[in-house]
Amino acid sequence: MCQLLGMNCNVPTDICFSFSGFKARGGRTDVHQDGWGIAFFEGKGVRQFLDPLPSAHSPVAELVRNYPIKSTNVIAHIRKATQGVVSLENTHPFMRELWGSYWVFAHNGNILNFDPVLDGTFRPVGNTDSEKAFCWIMQGLQKKFGDVFPDQDKLFSTIHELTLQIGPHGEFNFLLTNGDYLIAHASTNLTYIVRKAPFLTAELKDEDLTVDFNSVTTPLDRVAIIATAPLTNNEQWTNMKPGSLWIFRDGQVLDSRDTIPGPAEKIKACP
Repeated sequence: MCQLLGMNCNVPTDICFSFSGFKARGGRTDVHQDGWGIAFFEGKGVRQFLDPLPSAHSPVAELVRNYPIKSTNVIAHIRKATQGVVSLENTHPFMRELWGSYWVFAHNGNILNFDPVLDGTFRPVGNTDSEKAFCWIMQGLQKKFGDVFPDQDKLFSTIHELTLQIGPHGEFNFLLTNGDYLIAHASTNLTYIVRKAPFLTAELKDEDLTVDFNSVTTPLDRVAIIATAPLTNNEQWTNMKPGSLWIFRDGQVLDSRDTIPGPAEKIKACP
């Protein structure tokens, strides 16, 4: 399956350290060789990089690894294809506009027998189950709230309801952000860590790389990193319960709700 990486923080922060370990899993330390992508919010705009090549061997990924783009919300994805050919249009994350904001989505898993009616407001460009699910979620939000951006509780409740409808169809780990909130669904495997003062030195699992966060942060910084599996050896990551939906803002968890766990054979313990 694919792997996910997200960042949500209270001040613009670069993701170079985490992305260095993450990109190695796309064809060097793991088998996710069917493309990769990353999206950075900068104000209301989105800077997006997509490549159907393995991230471990992609010149574009190497550029991103060395390019300290500062953002408060980032979603990245490395793909192991289950549905849809290996192509640029099938490369996550996907992006759509709603309520005058960009929404970015990436999915890890395999959704079976899910063929919703789409009214044409949001249409898939590629042929993945992931993009179809994303379009259906966007359609559901637009139908529920029309042209009015809902408050946090109504937004989270509706995404929770929509997630419950897709959950029975298979493995549905996803990250979704509008550049303000980051919503994460743990169907089978997803972990997170919140880095805040006092900051420590972290060591990547997939690269020979360490960073002393005290040297690159202020005492007020707070950064949440969400990943399919922990990226570092010497930090305490929190395993999200299989069958749970989470909402982050400004680098902290605001709420979580139970959903439907994915297939039992896909749930693995993360160290």
